[in-house]
Amino acid sequence: MMLKKILAVSAMLLAAASSWAAIDANKASDAELDAIKGVGPSLSKRILDARKNGNFKDWPDLMERVKGVKESKAAKLSAEGLTVNGQSFGGAPAKVAKGEPKKDKVEPKKTDTRQ
Repeated sequence: MMLKKILAVSAMLLAAASSWAAIDANKASDAELDAIKGVGPSLSKRILDARKNGNFKDWPDLMERVKGVKESKAAKLSAEGLTVNGQSFGGAPAKVAKGEPKKDKVEPKKTDTRQ
């Protein structure tokens, strides 16, 4: 019982110490994945289960095979240190600067109602 506690604490410390470094989805253990902010036990299990069918080729492959990981989640996980084959996620939507109109939104025409 005491040995299990020591091993669990050691694994958590190792995961916390390695959280500053990039963690590759193809090589990470359950504890390493759990150490990433935004990855809980269920997501780490889904990643590990999908990895059993082969390593992830790239971020789009991971997003296709792991339920719940879309572009916004992938961008957040990448910012927290998760990589796929050593690559961070590059598909994050570009941020719009303050005061700049959004390109995907069409402004309605304003009509002059004065007569």
